[in-house]
Amino acid sequence: MMTALIPFNRKRNDLMNTGFNDFQNMLDDFFAEGWPMRRSLAGDTFKIDLQDNEKEYIVEAELPGFQKNEISLSLEEGRLQIAVKKEETKEETDKNYVHRERKFTAMTRNVFLADAASDDIKAKLTDGVLTITVPKQAKPELTKQIEIE
Repeated sequence: MMTALIPFNRKRNDLMNTGFNDFQNMLDDFFAEGWPMRRSLAGDTFKIDLQDNEKEYIVEAELPGFQKNEISLSLEEGRLQIAVKKEETKEETDKNYVHRERKFTAMTRNVFLADAASDDIKAKLTDGVLTITVPKQAKPELTKQIEIE
């Protein structure tokens, strides 16, 4: 049935009244990237895995297509922030453009690591996976025996 291809925000009889160009645009929308609900970095955020080991945290963030210079890391009061920014443009000066697209992606994720030490944090980007190793600081003793004189 043809009405199944019509996006929900169009009236049913728009297809018959507007002609072939609108029908073609509707098909372009239908088969466009991201239809119906495909996950992507452009419309979503990146995945983070967090391991809590005895002496350190290991954070893995999936960042396919990002370079080191497009990633920013910071640790402030136990809050690890991973931010990414990417701008994609192609310069072609010998063409007469009717339509041209540019893509800009910016995302931020925060992870709270209560006993994270700010020294000796290591980060490595390999095959689109950013691995961050955050050592834990020694926990202060909360109970102390007091000697009586």
